[in-house]
Amino acid sequence: MIDIVPRSSPNCTVRLEGQSVDILLMHYTGMRTAIEALDRLCDIEARVSSHYTVDEDGTIYRHVSENHCAFHAGISYWAGARDINARSIGIEIVNPGHEFGYRAFPDIQIEAVIALSKDILSRHPILPQRVIGHSDVAPERKEDPGELFPWKQLAGEGIGLWPSRLDKGLSCSFKEGLRRYGYGIAPDGQASFEQTLIAFQRHFRPGQIDGVADDECKRLLAGLLSVLT
Repeated sequence: MIDIVPRSSPNCTVRLEGQSVDILLMHYTGMRTAIEALDRLCDIEARVSSHYTVDEDGTIYRHVSENHCAFHAGISYWAGARDINARSIGIEIVNPGHEFGYRAFPDIQIEAVIALSKDILSRHPILPQRVIGHSDVAPERKEDPGELFPWKQLAGEGIGLWPSRLDKGLSCSFKEGLRRYGYGIAPDGQASFEQTLIAFQRHFRPGQIDGVADDECKRLLAGLLSVLT
């Protein structure tokens, strides 16, 4: 059992009957303080929400029932789906973000994110390649949870995928490989190839985000595609 503090948001709708949850979407709050973020997520006029928020001290807040759609993804795309809110659970992670002083996520916060994610995954059939970030589903608009988010650590805990660098290259173009993994490059999604590549690097090659599909990126993408469930 994990401790969760109720902090209800009115910004939600009931999921359509028969719609399963098959995406876990990570965000950062991108606001100066946790209080500002929590207030906004629960403000009916803001029309935004998430299912959970994880504070920097590890406190977990629940805003929306998992049986309901929270308003967290916006215009987005993943693996052929456009209404990401309808099929996802959203976790907001308190961090000022790139606009207000992006910083590393405290260990205690990430421990709480891991515990919460495992709890969610125990209830929903979410494949590893569908544990993703806001920037993955909306590369043209979003950067969160950003290059400091420890995706590799989460994958080590069974939450999401982390690629091995394969010696062999891709059997397709890099653009086609991104599409096969799930990214939405225009005209499928809204993002350009370069925006999508940067989102890929932010997630899987955070040490060098340059928008260049070099050999390392190609090997990383090949590694991901080789283990798709």
